[in-house]
Amino acid sequence: MDETNVNAVQDDLTGRYLTFDIDDTTYSLPLNHVIEIIGIQHITHIPNVPHYIKGIINLRGKIVPISDVRLKFGLEERDYDDKTCIVIVLINDMNVGVIVDRVAEVVSLERSNMAPPPLSDKRLGDSFLDSISTLNEKVVMNIDVVKFFQADMAELLAPEE
Repeated sequence: MDETNVNAVQDDLTGRYLTFDIDDTTYSLPLNHVIEIIGIQHITHIPNVPHYIKGIINLRGKIVPISDVRLKFGLEERDYDDKTCIVIVLINDMNVGVIVDRVAEVVSLERSNMAPPPLSDKRLGDSFLDSISTLNEKVVMNIDVVKFFQADMAELLAPEE
């Protein structure tokens, strides 16, 4: 695919978001960062990383770090079920996976209908929010994927001392 086609695809995804649920709250990720959605699979534990980084998986020959959104947001861990899945996203040329309770749908959200998030409370994870929207009378928390993964990427890629 040449650069013109890549830009056309990126433009086509602008304003489109993948929504997912954690407990009774709906969150979204910009669709232009989402690579694929896969089921839960064997995750290899990595020692000495934050508790919400569950480990790594081998996805078609690529090593992909996996974070659990619930744990990153300070919520209680729960058993995975048949709706739990891993959303693979591309951040700074690296695939990263996030475990979510349930993927909901792909939606279009207008930037003009987005409000800035309230003051940050890191315990709730909203320091990763880009904005808040409403969709069919439901509140949607829009995640800034770069902020969400920034600390994790530094942690995983930091050289050993």
